Amino acid sequence: MKYSEAKQGRVFVIRLEDGDIFHEEIERFTKEKGIARAYLNVVGGADKESLLVVGPEESRAYPVNPMVHELYDAHEVVGTGTLFPDDAGNPIVHLHMACGRGENTVTGCVRNGVKVWHVMEVILVELLDSTALRLLDKATGFKLLVP
Repeated sequence: MKYSEAKQGRVFVIRLEDGDIFHEEIERFTKEKGIARAYLNVVGGADKESLLVVGPEESRAYPVNPMVHELYDAHEVVGTGTLFPDDAGNPIVHLHMACGRGENTVTGCVRNGVKVWHVMEVILVELLDSTALRLLDKATGFKLLVP
């Protein structure tokens, strides 16, 4: 385990609107507000054709080839995640979302594009006094958190 400590900064209550792409809007917002690191909590709706990364094709194969799932209709969602900069200072969202419709639920990472269905509510908690970054891990191809 690796860890570092941070302090809580500003708290933002955000409403994303119909058609917004979740990670793009959050990354744009954090750039505008000068937020480098944050914790995110999300509830709302995801629209059809939203894309989730739902696991690797093979559990221990390298390079990692992600499986992508497309939502077939509007889904209720709940998600939690983080935002940290990469080595170039770009904010990178890493958030997993559970998406349900009727008796079906799928959970995955939002990095391929989750589109808001009418509304998504986000609580963003800024993290201060941290130097944590996302750095490229050559083995997996992921930008991993380095606390």
